[in-house]
Amino acid sequence: MSGTDQDAPAPLDALSWPVRTARLSLRRVSAADEEAVWAYRRLEQVSRWGSWRPADRQDWRAILTARLRDLLVIELQGRVVGDVMVKVEDGWAQREVRQQARGVHAELGWALDPAFGGRGYASEAVREVLRVCFEGLGLRRVTANAFAANVASIRLMERVGMRRELYTVADSLHRDLGWVDGVGYALLAQEWAAGR
Repeated sequence: MSGTDQDAPAPLDALSWPVRTARLSLRRVSAADEEAVWAYRRLEQVSRWGSWRPADRQDWRAILTARLRDLLVIELQGRVVGDVMVKVEDGWAQREVRQQARGVHAELGWALDPAFGGRGYASEAVREVLRVCFEGLGLRRVTANAFAANVASIRLMERVGMRRELYTVADSLHRDLGWVDGVGYALLAQEWAAGR
C-alpha cells in the first residue's frame, strides 16, 4: 500500500473545521497546541501503546510538526483532551487501475488524556471522525491497528462499529514487551452507512 504524497495538499484541508458533536469539537491541530497535547502524550499510560514516545520536549516538537498534516485535536469546552490521526492513503491496486485507488482509504489512531477517560469522549470523537471520513472525504475504507493487549483501543474500535479483520502473531515489536500480537480493524463506507 502506498501513502499519499506528503507535499500534496492535505485531504483534511478540503473540509471546514471545527466539526462538533453533542459534547466535543474536533479541529485541525496547530503548532499552538504543542503544550496541550504534550501534557497527556508524555504520560506513560498514553505512550505505552502508541507508536512513538517522545524522548524529550524537542523530540515532541519534531513529532508534532511531522504530524500536523494528519492530526485533529479533540476539545471539550475549549480544552484539548485528545487527538485523532486521520492518515488518508492510497488503496493497494494493480497498475492498470491504480488511479482509482488514490486517496480512498484512511488509517486512524487516537489518544485521550486519561483524566477524561471513561466518559465516552473517545467513542464520540472517533464516530464523528468516521462520519467525516465517509461523508466529508468520500473514502471507501477506514482502518485502525493496535497491539492485541491494548484492550481499551480494541473495545473502542468495536464500540464504533469496526470489525476485526486480522489477528497477527508476534508481528509487532513493542519497546518494552518485545514481539507481541497485533490486531487490525476496518470499516467500509457501505457498512458505516448501514449502521447509521
